[in-house]
Amino acid sequence: MFSLRKSFPLLILILAFLTSNASHVLLAAAPQLWAGAAKVDITERDAGPVNDPLYTRALVITDKQTTLVICSLDVVAIGEIGYIKDDFLPTVRSRIKADLNIPETNIMVNASHCHGTPVADTDERTIQAIKEAAANLVPVQVGAGIGHENRVQENRRLKMKDGTEIDVRHAYALPPDEDVAEVGPIDPEIGILRLDDESGKPVAVMYNFACHPIQGAASGGNTADFTGFSSKVIEDNLGEGSVALFVQGCGGDINPVFYKDVDHPRDGEPLGNMLGLSTLEGVRKIETTNDGRLKVVNEKLKLPRADLAEKIAHLEREQLRLVNSLNGTSLSLKTYMPLVVKYSLNNDFPSYYSHRYLYEEKLGRNHMTEMDRINRGNMERYTENIITMEKMTRLNANLRLLKKHQAQNIAAGSRTVEVELVGFRVGNFLMTTFPGELTVRIGLHIKKEAPSDLSFVAGYTNGYIYYAPTDEQLLNVGGAQEDSDCILAPGWQKIYENKAVEILKGL
Repeated sequence: MFSLRKSFPLLILILAFLTSNASHVLLAAAPQLWAGAAKVDITERDAGPVNDPLYTRALVITDKQTTLVICSLDVVAIGEIGYIKDDFLPTVRSRIKADLNIPETNIMVNASHCHGTPVADTDERTIQAIKEAAANLVPVQVGAGIGHENRVQENRRLKMKDGTEIDVRHAYALPPDEDVAEVGPIDPEIGILRLDDESGKPVAVMYNFACHPIQGAASGGNTADFTGFSSKVIEDNLGEGSVALFVQGCGGDINPVFYKDVDHPRDGEPLGNMLGLSTLEGVRKIETTNDGRLKVVNEKLKLPRADLAEKIAHLEREQLRLVNSLNGTSLSLKTYMPLVVKYSLNNDFPSYYSHRYLYEEKLGRNHMTEMDRINRGNMERYTENIITMEKMTRLNANLRLLKKHQAQNIAAGSRTVEVELVGFRVGNFLMTTFPGELTVRIGLHIKKEAPSDLSFVAGYTNGYIYYAPTDEQLLNVGGAQEDSDCILAPGWQKIYENKAVEILKGL
């Protein structure tokens, strides 16, 4: 007679055997991903001293049905501004389509946004990098993860006590410290995609982080800035042949820390070392698997162009008000600076030693204190003029940007601008892109609504349409570059964020 209790151990063995074989069958049936990576030097060495090299890096991923190309360039933008011309992207795409039969829509090119100088034939060298990466294809396992770094970046928009916002730039002075109320957020996440060969050695690491790489080099030489150093740290640690591709995130309003420091040399290397080591910490926590999921989508989206006439008129009125507010004063820079030093050293007895003031008080004279009163009044007016002129430099810089973009929007002959958005999945890693300088809140919003924690956003990709601030930031007229160096109208943010989330959820 059959006894279930007596036969239970046998049933367990049979079930274990069947489960084990089923898992092997499923593993064998999973699509196999192949990947190859390469980098090519694009440093312009005839443009002055070179501190460190610039590269174009390429990663090719395929399942033999779909192929994705990811390029990361140490340049300021893909077209529109800087050294990379508008024909760069169509040239690279058409050549790769013709030579490798990879669809143009499956080629993603991201600019690190460093301000280094690349060679004139960066397009040819990028094509070379893609072809070398395609020639290096090997079977890979993939994994995704998140690193953390909050020491190297800060939000450059300052919320003022009067409700306006001002940004931290070298183009103009900061406001008085006592006028600053609060600062904005950063995104400390490092989104990481790891691809290992069959021996477990990393073929490539792609890492996504949000910050302007504009710290520069202490030598003043041509530099890929701190993201160039972070990639070097990663590649040196992972071993020969491994390629680290930095993909810029939503760094439109994110600066390196101590960006305006005047007491230490401007040096991106320490920041890059920190970012690189934090990325490596995340890389080493990732377990790669034979996850063969690969999907690429490419969509076009129309966004509203701004009519900036009202903003321009507002700033011109403010410009006139500031000019008319300048007051006369007896002082010049030559006399003002010594007085500032003296009156900062001793508020009670600034002009001479204390005994002279005490003698005058005893004799019933006020000569010294009257001189101090006059000097303080002149110093106050001179200081007010300086602050007013600092406001004017900020206003003038941003007014020029608004006039430039108003002319562009009128010349476009359309009230909308069409942008290209790429979305892709590699294993459990998801990413969507945008061709402009997204501010950090937009990336944080999209991540919050995304289908998984391993969803990331890349700006500065496949073109360049200047800054893309939030609708709230666009209301801040002329106080910051992000809301002035922009062609987009309020309302664009919701349109884009909804589409970005839709793309991520469809991957």
